[in-house]
Amino acid sequence: MNKLLLSLAILAAPAAQAHHVWLEQDGKIVKLQFGEFALNQRETTPGLLDKFVAPTATLIGASGERALAAEKTARGFVLSGTPAAGESIVAEEANYPSWETTKDGTVSTHVWIPAARLVTSFAAQQPKLALDIVPTGKAGQFKVFYKGQPLPKVAVNATVPSGWAKEATTDAQGAVQFDLPWRGTYVLETKHTDKAGGERAGKAYASASYVTSLTVNQPKGIAALPAGPVMAPEAAH
Repeated sequence: MNKLLLSLAILAAPAAQAHHVWLEQDGKIVKLQFGEFALNQRETTPGLLDKFVAPTATLIGASGERALAAEKTARGFVLSGTPAAGESIVAEEANYPSWETTKDGTVSTHVWIPAARLVTSFAAQQPKLALDIVPTGKAGQFKVFYKGQPLPKVAVNATVPSGWAKEATTDAQGAVQFDLPWRGTYVLETKHTDKAGGERAGKAYASASYVTSLTVNQPKGIAALPAGPVMAPEAAH
């Protein structure tokens, strides 16, 4: 496969892979957003938001789990519930359209699985998503899990609405530590690609690329800087 064909194969992957999803709460409304949190960019419909097939959401509390509906709006999906103190919400789009690459005459299918978690405190949480970021109960410490096992040596980015960002790498136990200097909302993001292959809806795929986020509120610290200007949604492809 020459360099030109390889470049074309890479471009065949959805441009939206540069994006992520996150959960944001405004009063009694929780939305699943798609875009770039730190850039103040949220995809819309019509547009890239239409790539989402049927995102699922679950409210997790002391009394168990409850499925939430996700209603598509012009700018994100509104969930049918909000978390009380001590509860959390996870969401995932497991059916985002796959794409194909060709190498040495062999066609391979690839999938992309974005997911998000919203927590109401820094209390320790157990993983639920395939790729999950959870608080450990220690100030500024979080842990990344893949399929229930700690994921070491993976990059995690912490961002705030003003665009401030910091990156750290998980240790051998999948833990990562951040100073969270600003008051307000933080979104942590990490990615992982599994090249073991698998099957989705009866169709085999060669690799699965996961991206997941964690939304948490820091009640202490320096007054948050204002969010940057709103970035326009990307054009649908």
